[in-house]
Amino acid sequence: MEHREYNYYEANAADVNLEEITSSAKNAKILQQLRDGDPTLRYFSLGGLLGDDLGWLGYFIGRSSCLTRLFINYLPDGEEGHAIVEGIARSQSIRHINIHSLNNDAFISIMRALYGLSQLEKLDIDDNSSVGPDGWSELRNLLESGGCKLKQLCLKGNNYIGNEGMDILSNGLRGIGSSLKVIHLSDSSIGNEGLLALVDGLTNCTSLERLYLSYNDFSSAAAGLSSLSDWLQNAPMSLEYLGLEACSINDEGLHALAQGAANHCKVLDLDGNESITSTGLSYLSNSIRSDSCRVETLWLQGIPIEDDGLKILGQGLVGNQSLRSLYLDDGITVTSAGWVAFSTALCDTSSVNNTYLSNHTICDIWNEDDEDRPIPPQDISLHLQLNRENPQHAARCKILMSHPHLIMEPLHQWGLKSLPLAVAWFERAKPCTALTIYDYDPDLRRRILEESEEAFESRELTAMYEFVRGMPMEVMKSRHGLAVAVAYDEKIARIEEENKIALEHRDERYREALEQRDRKNLQLEEEIARLKGENERLSGIVEVARKSVGV
Repeated sequence: MEHREYNYYEANAADVNLEEITSSAKNAKILQQLRDGDPTLRYFSLGGLLGDDLGWLGYFIGRSSCLTRLFINYLPDGEEGHAIVEGIARSQSIRHINIHSLNNDAFISIMRALYGLSQLEKLDIDDNSSVGPDGWSELRNLLESGGCKLKQLCLKGNNYIGNEGMDILSNGLRGIGSSLKVIHLSDSSIGNEGLLALVDGLTNCTSLERLYLSYNDFSSAAAGLSSLSDWLQNAPMSLEYLGLEACSINDEGLHALAQGAANHCKVLDLDGNESITSTGLSYLSNSIRSDSCRVETLWLQGIPIEDDGLKILGQGLVGNQSLRSLYLDDGITVTSAGWVAFSTALCDTSSVNNTYLSNHTICDIWNEDDEDRPIPPQDISLHLQLNRENPQHAARCKILMSHPHLIMEPLHQWGLKSLPLAVAWFERAKPCTALTIYDYDPDLRRRILEESEEAFESRELTAMYEFVRGMPMEVMKSRHGLAVAVAYDEKIARIEEENKIALEHRDERYREALEQRDRKNLQLEEEIARLKGENERLSGIVEVARKSVGV
């Protein structure tokens, strides 16, 4: 193709015969859509018009007001490639570019075309194994230039980035960091040195939400993981997602990472790190038990967990108020001992206080989409379902389920001032008598507490009575306390009297019913006797009549 100036395309755009410059009606239609700003053409793959006049393709790409995403998996050499690059550089509408399997020279040309695309938000560069250090340097220069303010940078599957490429890109990340929300560096052959370089480049990434680092080798990256943890703890924001799946992280690495990741990530994905043992899980457990833990979803599939590991994780759940989903491997080998320890984390029945301090937030321990997931013991399933469906009532329901008789003695240390709090607790717990779980399945649906409102009120009165009677001197010293004690005495006496009266009324109604039955029986017997006499009288009259007529 001969070289053409931009003015040539401008002058002939309206009159050019698209059928003459394309090899098929389909290709002609694509050029027409680009030229006319057809809003239905928002995505286009650059390899679709091979063999046609690509100069016009580049021009119409640059002029399109509707094309928002461009997929580039081929760039021709010479004038055609130059025309396409020039068209991309002129675009005012493209916001998302995918680059796949380009050679180094083509990659550099595309990077140089993006400097003026201030509207570009997403740049996906995957599986470009032919890109060398000078190619990654050009990407770094683009990021440093400030010409585009990317929100998402995806570099997954570029095995040739490695530690050297990451060191090159680090400065670029610092230059563009404030706009980035997503960085995807999975499967990029990054090790300890590359991770250290990455963390150094994250300094200005103050808006980052998601960081994907899965399928890199961090088996010897304790220093890099420690640096990542430090950055998380000092950064002005927290991550929505941190992906570290199948990174060969071991116990030492998890020790270095755990605190920062647990305190500053909503979703932490550690799936497939098979080198993690119970020792490493203990570091993680300590971090999620912290009051500052922010993790809501924790992925641990592919990590060999046995009784010790499940017990350690259970210890981390005690008091945790953020974690809702803990995804374990469906092949874990856990016995009843491990399940008992985990059940205790969800509902420790040893005391009311320990039940209250149990975990009331976690809802899942397996991915629901996994059809092969095992079924946990019934009590664990019940507590998980209770946490899921009634989180605001879970703690109180578990206390009422596990402690039929509430011992009030521990409250005596605070005196009568804790009495209103105890009364208020029962008021807040009253809805538990009407709550149900497994509402999604009519066959499983059941009440959480098999207890009537009357039984609940009796439980409350008994607890309050024991409370005030357990500290008589305090009650005598406090007029209010005495009034409360008398009030509860009177209330209990009134209920007992009402029950007695109700019983008497029931007995009286029963006696009346018996007397009424006897009266009806007597009346029935009298009526039978009357009818019998009447029958005999009529029989006599009939007999006299028969004799009088000689029958």
